Amino acid sequence: MKMKKQIWVVDFGSQYTQLIIRKSRELGHSAELMTLDDCREAFMKGETPKCLVLSGGPQSVFEDQTDYSFIFDQIELPVLGICYGMQLLGKYFGGVVEKGLIGEYGNADVAFSPGEEISGVPAKFSVWMSHSDHVKVLPKSFRPLLISHNQLLAGMIHKERPLLGFQFHPEVEHSHFGKNLLSYFYEKVAELKKDWSSKEMLNESLDIVRKTLGAEKEPNVLCAFSGGVDSLVAATLASKITNEKMHCFFVDNGLLRLQDYQHIELLKKNTYLKIEIIDAKHIFLDALKGLQEPEAKRKMIGKKFIEVFESKVHEYESRHGIKFTHLLQGTLYPDVIESISPHLKGGKSVTIKSHHNVGGLPERMKLKLLEPLRNLFKDEVRAMGLHLGLHHDWVYRHPFPGPGLGVRILGEINTDAIRIVQHSDQILYEELKNQNYYQATWQAFTVFLPVKTVGVKGDERAYENALVVRMVNSSDGMTAEWTRMPYEFLDLVSRRITNEVKGVTRVVYDITSKPPGTIEWE
Repeated sequence: MKMKKQIWVVDFGSQYTQLIIRKSRELGHSAELMTLDDCREAFMKGETPKCLVLSGGPQSVFEDQTDYSFIFDQIELPVLGICYGMQLLGKYFGGVVEKGLIGEYGNADVAFSPGEEISGVPAKFSVWMSHSDHVKVLPKSFRPLLISHNQLLAGMIHKERPLLGFQFHPEVEHSHFGKNLLSYFYEKVAELKKDWSSKEMLNESLDIVRKTLGAEKEPNVLCAFSGGVDSLVAATLASKITNEKMHCFFVDNGLLRLQDYQHIELLKKNTYLKIEIIDAKHIFLDALKGLQEPEAKRKMIGKKFIEVFESKVHEYESRHGIKFTHLLQGTLYPDVIESISPHLKGGKSVTIKSHHNVGGLPERMKLKLLEPLRNLFKDEVRAMGLHLGLHHDWVYRHPFPGPGLGVRILGEINTDAIRIVQHSDQILYEELKNQNYYQATWQAFTVFLPVKTVGVKGDERAYENALVVRMVNSSDGMTAEWTRMPYEFLDLVSRRITNEVKGVTRVVYDITSKPPGTIEWE
């Protein structure tokens, strides 16, 4: 079910494509990803957006022989070209694009050409570059807008048509005044009216539920409920349409944080959702015995989840004489984007990952998918949660990985390691809340190391485990910086853990960013 937005972002393989859509929506304009084939097919049907954004990409215009005339021949259509997209504009309109002797990567300074300006943007500012090829000779129908500190063309604008190009990436946080530049294109060049808001997001998501369930005489919706923001908002939203026809199953795999048990009980008491807890701790722990390799543990946890969930569903259906028709998932727009294979000649034509929140269940159980959040980003889902009346603390909980503590216990998983991680994590959580630092970090947790170190407790030698405290800040999890917490806070957490958690003599703080590290340790 594709709902056309006013801005179509044509994907040429840039790692920043999602950010174009996010920033556009933050500015109040609806936007969606389109492959080149999507765009061509839509044009042939007579469908057009209010404007196009051509993303960056890893390929070179010298190697790409694709005919893009169907885009640029749309004489009235505003087009913004970013990085590779600007080079396409330059090539098509008669300019000269060449392989540069100097590459521009990372932060770079740009300045407006004489006589040019954009409201709210200084004459000189810093942007994020990622290119080698560049437009050497400006097309005659364009005028120069921005020049880089290397005296290379960094921006150009058509003299008559609503066409604009940036050689840098205004969509990334590293580009100063990036939102101002995008806003200039949307509102001054393309003359768009704002059409994206919390109300629009809610109505669109509700419409997805209605249309998905509309053909069913008696829809019964099943939700694999984690209690995280995505599943909570999806379930709350769907319940407005399904009422008593939705059932939430929460699988306790024994790898949950102590705060998760507290959270799920709060939701059971303070929402109208029908949540049933499935106690499957022993099933998971028995299956994980002897496994140490991270991927082997992940796969086993995923396999057992499917088995437990499927068994429970069949039991419930038999006991109540019903048949589930749909599986509700908290699929988000980034998941959908990552599942799309761009089909671009000379570009990235591989799928980043095949998205499935609950791997294998719809195929095995013959369920149709219900994904009301599939057009939204995480920050939009949080905003919707508040709009639906959910408690702020519920929708702004820190992310928690699907395998749970299974990826925070290095080596073999056993009850003692689980105890240590659960109690140390709870101490960290409590102090973040007590000291009002919970929202100062995007994600915070502890990691069990299969390493013992010598310590001193009660004037006696102690030979016990080492534990890692990990806190990071991120907007989307794609990149992350370690959180600079006050030493006094780290000291308090360390003292509490070594005093209160039996079996820990040493606490270390992880100061690795992503990249080169990952957020989780496994």
